[in-house]
Amino acid sequence: MNIDTMRNIDHYAGVPLTFLGTIIKKTVDFFVPPKKIKPKNVLLIELSEMGSAIIVDPAMRKIKANIEGELYFVIFSKNKVSLQLLETVKEENIYTIDESSIFNLATSALGFLSWCRKNEIDSVIDLELFSRFTALLTATCGAVNRVGFHAFHNEGLYRGDFLTKKVSYNAHQHIAKNFISLVDALLSEKQELPFTKRIIPDDEIIIAKATISDEEQTDVRAVISQMYEGFDKEKHPVILVNSNASDLLPQRRWDKENYGDVIKLILDYNSDAVILLTGAPAEKDGAQLLADYVGSERCINFAGAVKFLQLPALYSVSKFMLTNDSGPAHFASITDMHTFVLFGPETPALYSSLGPTTPIYAGMSCSPCVSASNHRKTPCTDNQCIQIITPEWVFNTLKPKLDELSK
Repeated sequence: MNIDTMRNIDHYAGVPLTFLGTIIKKTVDFFVPPKKIKPKNVLLIELSEMGSAIIVDPAMRKIKANIEGELYFVIFSKNKVSLQLLETVKEENIYTIDESSIFNLATSALGFLSWCRKNEIDSVIDLELFSRFTALLTATCGAVNRVGFHAFHNEGLYRGDFLTKKVSYNAHQHIAKNFISLVDALLSEKQELPFTKRIIPDDEIIIAKATISDEEQTDVRAVISQMYEGFDKEKHPVILVNSNASDLLPQRRWDKENYGDVIKLILDYNSDAVILLTGAPAEKDGAQLLADYVGSERCINFAGAVKFLQLPALYSVSKFMLTNDSGPAHFASITDMHTFVLFGPETPALYSSLGPTTPIYAGMSCSPCVSASNHRKTPCTDNQCIQIITPEWVFNTLKPKLDELSK
């Protein structure tokens, strides 16, 4: 299903269903008050964003350090692989929901209900920003402790009243700290309204790093050598460019020609640099258009050349990456590779990578124009917030990293 179809279902079916569900839940709880229990088997719900599966990792590690049971996760099928990069959640503890069609969505959601009971889920944290679908999953999974973001007095974000601990979403601090506040609420032995009333320091959102073997690096370098004859890891610094952005927010995309012009400037500045155009196998044709525009044997269409789980090894043998505000910026954060990330309709204050990174952001008066309150859908068809960023601006921003290569 496309993104707008899913948004419409979430709104037009989700609002009445959550309203009806709230009435039923409140009635049942009135006659049979739920018991207070200490979190043991904790489920996290985050369906739609691959990058968020990385950003939430500090919160997941905090949960694991404070419970005696198991950590579980539910995510859309296409995004499951992002959880496998750090393996914080066991493979058998991940449930996938098939979003390819309404029928598959419904049947896998029903299967989720029995899966939760089989695994004796007692606590759930809904990581999504005001999704009615995940609110319904939260309400029906059988968990006694139910934590998530609550709208309070905000209009237009209704998704029922199923939560036992309600957290105030903070649009002015990084989303990783918002996730930590959800964990704090779950672990708290007292009620607050709203949660969480403490300062969350930066050292609580330090991302874990992937363990990468020499063999994995050798395998990736072998692929590079196959695609660039004469590749020498000592002579040729590898620079990655990810020009793709997901369909969730097409306003994030920077023009291919802009990427091409930056690549030309890099290749002219460093005569040994090798540029790899990364992406999924389905993005290979688009990457080829960019490679053709650059017209250099040192600019290589690398889309689909390595498997997803080989990305950390690729990042570990590369000097830096230029990318749109999308998943790869977050995947790279589990390595020490530096990223330069283009932001437009979203803000790095909320979604910046947790790894070594430099955001490139114009900060126009209309930006950011997407948020939790509009379900990340903007009316903008003229994304000047990203168009105003010039190739020269980007090149000058990453130039200090190029200078380091010559030292």
